[in-house]
Amino acid sequence: MSAETDSGPAAAPPSACPPIIGDAAPNFRARTTMGARTLSSYRGRWLVFFSHPADFTPVCTSEFVAFARADEAFRALDCDLLALSVDSLPSHLAWQQSIAQSFGVRVPFPIVEDPAMGIARAYGMLPAGATSTATVRTTFVIDPEGIVRAVIAYPLTVGRSVAEILRLVRALQASDAADISTPEGWQPGEPVLVNPPTTSDEVGACGADWYYRLEGV
Repeated sequence: MSAETDSGPAAAPPSACPPIIGDAAPNFRARTTMGARTLSSYRGRWLVFFSHPADFTPVCTSEFVAFARADEAFRALDCDLLALSVDSLPSHLAWQQSIAQSFGVRVPFPIVEDPAMGIARAYGMLPAGATSTATVRTTFVIDPEGIVRAVIAYPLTVGRSVAEILRLVRALQASDAADISTPEGWQPGEPVLVNPPTTSDEVGACGADWYYRLEGV
């Protein structure tokens, strides 16, 4: 695990391949608006780790407001929120104060500083030699074992759907709990997809729709 330095957060050097679904999320220790944090300290809980290319940007501000308002809904799922921006800690503190003054919303989750962009690179959000931080717009859903379960990247001009990220966490938890899959747009309480059979005999017993079977919950 890397250590925090006076110049800001540090992370392990970027690997040959950025983390993808099924990989262990790279650990780091960094300064945040709520004190020092390590990624490993979130073990045992779900985590939505989302990044931003700069503070005081309009699209990112709208996302912070939405995430702040949904914080309790994520916590009800044993899921924490952790934000990252490449700007410094003083800038983060000023940004969250501005959000509180302008929108009446307190940011209840930590914002990681990454001025050296070591964490962004460790997570594959910045290609080698990049001259812009525009690609630091990725959301990682990490499970209680520290494994990346979903990765979603957004361009600078398109805001994330916090409702969809919340739905994604619920769907992942439902799939883990019952060994099922969820159809398009699934919401809690709706029918789920039974995993398809794996032998010819099982296929014959299921009928024509053997590969697509909905089951109530």
